[in-house]
Amino acid sequence: MAEVVAISHSPRARAWESFKKNKPAYYSLWIVVGLAVVALLADFIAYNKPIVASYRGQVIFPIFRDYGERLLGLRLWEPELRNMKWRQAELDWAIWPVVRYAPEELDLRNVPAVGPFGEQVIASPSERHYLGTDNLGRDLLSGLIHGTRISLTVGLVSVGISALIGIFLGALAGYFGDTSLQVSRATLWLGLLGVFVGLYYGFYIRRYALGEALGESFFSFLGSLLVSFLIAAATATVIWLPSRLLKRTTWGGERVHLWVDIAVSRVIEIMISLPTTLLIFTVAAIAKPSLFLVMAVIGLTSWTGIARFTRGEMLKVRSLDYIQAARALGYPDWRIMFLHALPNSLAPVLVSIAFGIASAILVESGLSFLGIGVPPTTVTWGSLLSAARSATGAWWLAVFPGMAIFSVVTIFNLLGEGIRDAIDPRLQER
Repeated sequence: MAEVVAISHSPRARAWESFKKNKPAYYSLWIVVGLAVVALLADFIAYNKPIVASYRGQVIFPIFRDYGERLLGLRLWEPELRNMKWRQAELDWAIWPVVRYAPEELDLRNVPAVGPFGEQVIASPSERHYLGTDNLGRDLLSGLIHGTRISLTVGLVSVGISALIGIFLGALAGYFGDTSLQVSRATLWLGLLGVFVGLYYGFYIRRYALGEALGESFFSFLGSLLVSFLIAAATATVIWLPSRLLKRTTWGGERVHLWVDIAVSRVIEIMISLPTTLLIFTVAAIAKPSLFLVMAVIGLTSWTGIARFTRGEMLKVRSLDYIQAARALGYPDWRIMFLHALPNSLAPVLVSIAFGIASAILVESGLSFLGIGVPPTTVTWGSLLSAARSATGAWWLAVFPGMAIFSVVTIFNLLGEGIRDAIDPRLQER
């Protein structure tokens, strides 16, 4: 008689099988992958220069040269080619993107807004504006393709910021609570003093330098931000060092509890009580328009949900047997928290991240629609939708960007619901 061997699946494998059975969520995942590919290859799909071309016997890769100048600061264009109009140039041969317009390029032949089915002034059928133009003559399809990159970047970066803050603070609050973490009184008071003084010299004193770097480029801002962190860390360390001597005294050596859970919970309650949308509008309105500022503001104001999820999971995980066994073996708390407890507490956080990306894209689109925070020259889905207000009768400026925003937000919501159902053990048992 043949023996039946039962194959045991890990919780992760069972969750993946459950997720694949949810067809809307599974297809949404592949659509997100497709959107990511479009965002990465946006310049190869819609641009006003060839992907590769031959000019007077010389093979040129214009898009890669633009990448080198834009991202690396290199000067790769000869004076003759720098301002050349590639669509009118006499090329030996060329491989063009599907859409031969850059998102910010103005086609003054087709202004005011020309519809996708209207009569367009073009030199050849390959130069047609497939979804029409706005009042400035910008190609709508090119703007939608490049707007995919901006929307996904805003969603991923802002949620990445909020996830780092929320996971860290939630893990601290859930694992240590109010009684588990003890430090000497000297370490506590000198450490707090060092943090405040470090933040003052690292960020408040350098606020103008950070603002100027933010207006220049993303990499300049990262460099300036790194300098501020180094200054803050060095200042805090210098102030904290005397605590090693004070710990030998009776007053300084006394151990005190850190009320981590209470402190983090009160900060979460304060952040929740603040009008987040109004705060984003205020910061974006008074600061210099910058896409990176928009991402930072959204990330710094939307971490509370992730922190609460992480805290709740850590409260359950910290009392499990394998955590107690790790403590009995003498492992330090920081190792147990980050290497053992936290990886098993992140499943619900994935749901919050998926919904957070959709929310961030919606907030950025709203800011762009109102003309707040994002530079006027940056083409986003919200700015394209806003152009419909000044173009009476240009239905394509409202329909296509609106459909893009609605579709992407719906896709990420379906993805979040699919992840939530897949990791729910009650649904897996059915």
